[in-house]
Amino acid sequence: MPVFDYDPPDRFVAGAVGQPGSRAFFLQARGQGRLTTVALEKFQVAVLADRLDELLDEVLRRSGGRAPVPAVAPTELSDLGPLDLPIDEDFRVGTMSLGWDADTAQVIIEAQEATEDDEEPVDPDAPERAVLRVRISAAAARAFSRRALDLVAAGRPPCPLCGQPIDAEGHICARLNGHHPGTFAS
Repeated sequence: MPVFDYDPPDRFVAGAVGQPGSRAFFLQARGQGRLTTVALEKFQVAVLADRLDELLDEVLRRSGGRAPVPAVAPTELSDLGPLDLPIDEDFRVGTMSLGWDADTAQVIIEAQEATEDDEEPVDPDAPERAVLRVRISAAAARAFSRRALDLVAAGRPPCPLCGQPIDAEGHICARLNGHHPGTFAS
């Protein structure tokens, strides 16, 4: 299977297509005349962003603040643009991994193709999975994380009582025993 390697990409972003509640989420890497688009779940975008920030915070902590890692996303690296077209899914993401290369001061992000038997132990004789591998600076990683967290937060608002997403039509809140606010029988 192919390895889509970007060291570094011209652009690496998380994005979504569709209306809140039915959005499809993607990671896109662009560089050297290529565009790679991989599909993933909303929670995977959120976890990736959180883990990136945790990794960078840990690098800063261990280096005593000497590592070239910004504490927050640099505004000049902010990317608010839409996903690049065409949005042709190269594969669906199963597992992801993160790493820090101290020699180059880069974050390494790998997104591996999902398979039907992801719950099973890895079979060494199984065919290789496709991989998106991206190497980016710590500043670019902070900017990616900020955009990804904003993307996840831009979905349906959570119910203040139960935390479940509220659709345009509302929702049935478990904390209200299935009743809408203000509809209690007297």
